[in-house]
Order: sequence, then structure tokens, then C-alpha cells
Amino acid sequence: MPVNMISKLLEKAVLPALDVAPPVKIGGPRRTSVLRNPNMEKLQKGYLFPEISIKREEHLKKYPDAKVISLGIGDTTEPIPSIVTSAMAEYALALSTPEGYQGYGPEQGHKNLRKEIADKVYPDMGIKESEVFISDGAQCDIARLQTLFGPNVTIAVQDPTFPGYVDNGVIMGQTGKADDGGRYAGIEYMRCAPENAFFPDLSRVRRTDVIFFCSPNNPTGHAASREQLRQLVELARRNGSIIVFDSAYSSYISSSSSSSTPRSIYEIPGAREVAIEVSSFSKFAGFTGVRLGWAVVPDELLYSDGVPVARDFDRVVCTCFNGASGIAQAGGVACLSTEEGRGAVARVVGVYRENARVLVETFRSLGKEVHGGGDAPYVWVRFPGRRSWDVFAEILEKTHVITVPGSGFGPGGEGFIRVSAFNSRDKRNSNDFSKRNAIRVL
Repeated sequence: MPVNMISKLLEKAVLPALDVAPPVKIGGPRRTSVLRNPNMEKLQKGYLFPEISIKREEHLKKYPDAKVISLGIGDTTEPIPSIVTSAMAEYALALSTPEGYQGYGPEQGHKNLRKEIADKVYPDMGIKESEVFISDGAQCDIARLQTLFGPNVTIAVQDPTFPGYVDNGVIMGQTGKADDGGRYAGIEYMRCAPENAFFPDLSRVRRTDVIFFCSPNNPTGHAASREQLRQLVELARRNGSIIVFDSAYSSYISSSSSSSTPRSIYEIPGAREVAIEVSSFSKFAGFTGVRLGWAVVPDELLYSDGVPVARDFDRVVCTCFNGASGIAQAGGVACLSTEEGRGAVARVVGVYRENARVLVETFRSLGKEVHGGGDAPYVWVRFPGRRSWDVFAEILEKTHVITVPGSGFGPGGEGFIRVSAFNSRDKRNSNDFSKRNAIRVL
């Protein structure tokens, strides 16, 4: 029977029997009868980084010949080391052979990569490969964790902080509306400012179910000390909270400071019972376009009813995700499995760390108050009495340089801009950014 005849029969025999509300049409475009998620209305403006991209495009229309340089969204620019791309290419080429073809892999990730992460990233911390869940990036893991926690948990975030923690919580229904100052009802904002050395006074932090904490921090560039993280773990243990520790920039902590500045929350005794760690290959291996990350959920982390958190997270991963690309995972293994691979990605990190040093020196030479840039790829610059978006616009207008307004990271970021070290040094030196008179007027 022809397909068009089958369609007509279905329309006559089946569709009228379905209890479906007809589409609504009240002038203008045709509408469905599906209600919008009311939490979407709570979100403030657009998501920060697409907003920056829009501003960039508007600037290029105004100045089509401008050589705009991006020190904004934090996208990497250095080429991925060839030892890594060769491994990905080899894996990809093998897919065209009967012996090398692979379809779906384990949703939790390939065992060899899980083991490399457990052994190389978490040496002597007791992390098992079964506790490592491979993903397509830390930002996606944050969304999956918010799905795991559901709408009834309370959350705390650093202020300022990466906006994904807050926005995912808003969409999930964990918050009320935002007030005039940009703070959402239901979120505990942990103030992190120069005045408190970018670490909150935990004695004044209201108890919440989940604490999102990023170190080295995006945007301030502050890397928490061992003592500070010990206090954070103790707070979570005392309150029965779960820490979601974002260590995406941990590779930027220098070896000279790593003894006093942990690269993982699991360096702190007792953290396995209260913490999940998410991380990424994006910023230490240049995988922003390749997409690869991981989450660690220890076996000891339990809900109030005794159910392991890892059991539910595994279910969320298997339900919402088909696993990271096998090609990307082959690249991840190449980053970690040999001394040559680890050395190659470390050299790329070194380029960005040197960029950060140059940026810090430049802004300090201009008399600006500068933070970060030592153990992080971000420089946090203060402009007292100025609104962040105004400073962003003036720098863009006068120097064709993209930064990020600090207020986009929360109320505590007002009066600051974040400057990213992710760019090619020769491009930066050839740009007007090096002409200090253009910035001094700010």
C-alpha cells in the first residue's frame, strides 16, 4: 500500500481517537498547546558567552577592517599536540576497517581512559577507574548533575562564579526569581572578593544541600589553599552537604605551589564522603572543540537514605548520554598515557600561563588592581566605580579587544572585567592592545 494512503488511513482511524488539544491560534503565528517551562522566564537576559559573541559581531559590522582580538570567552588557540591528534586520526582511520570499527561504547567511557585518569590525574588519592565517568565536557556534566539532584535541593555558589551553575539551577527549578541586584531567591551566594582573599567566611554561609566550588576559580583566578579546602570539606561533612568541585583549570597550578594549593578536592582527607569532582580536557589539552571531560563520583558518597550517589548518576548518564566520542577518548588517552603526551600538553599550558603573566604585568603597569593569572588562565581586573559592561564596551571600542564583564559572573563581579590568557602571543603583540595609552584612559 502506498505510503500516502497509509497516512490518510491513520488520519481517519487513529488520530481522531487521540485526546490531543488542538493548536492554539490567537492572531499571529500558530501556537501549540504546550506550556512553557516557567523557570525559563526567570533567567536573566541571554547566557553570558553567546552575548559576548553578539557584541563582537556588532563591533565587526561597525569596524569591518578591525583586527579584533579575543581575550574573552576562554576558547583555546594553540594547536593540539601532534601526538594527540595522531592518536585520534589513527582511531578514526581504523573505523573504516572491519577490524577497527566500533559503534556504541560504554556510556561511562572506555576503560583505558578511565584508568589513565584515575592513575595519572589522581595518583595516591584512592580514586578507582569505576568511579570515573567520561563525558563530553564539564559543562555538560554540571547540567547532568543538576538533573540528578532535581528541583528540591538548595545550592550555594561562589560569587562571582561560572554562570552555568546558577543558570542550570534556575532551569531545574531550584531557585526563585532574581532580585534587582541579580541574586536569585533560594541560592546562597558565597562572597569571594579581594577583601576576603577570594574565599568566603564559611561561618556565615547558610547550610545548603549542594555547594558548587571552582578552584582555580573562573573568573577570579584564585586557587584555594589546602587549608581553605580543608575548611570547605569540614563544612560539608558537618552540614551533610555535597560539594561539586570544578577542577577544570587545575593544570594551571604551578608545581612550585601545588604542595600548598591542591589540584583536586580528593587531596583533602574526608572529601570522598562529601564531594563530586568534574573536570575537562578543554583547557589543558585544547579540546574545546573536541569535547571531552569527566566526573568522579566516589563509592563512599551516599544520600541520606544510604543509596550511593554513583548509582543514580550512572543511571542519569545511561539515560541522557550515549557516551563520549571514541575519537575524542583516543586523544584523551594520548594526553595521559605517555610521558611524551603529558609533556606536550604541559607545554601548551605553559604558553597560556606566560600569556597570563604578561597580562598581569601590563595591567599592573597601568596602575590597575589585578588578581589571578598566577595559577589560572584568567586575570581579574578591578575598575572601581565603573560598571563592568561599560568598561567592556570602552575597551572594545578603543582597542578592539574582547574581554568579559565581571557582572556576568554574578553580583560580586560588578566593577571587574575578566581577561583570558587564551590567545596566540604573536597576534596579541601585533594588536593595539599593546599600546598602553589606549587603555590608560580607562
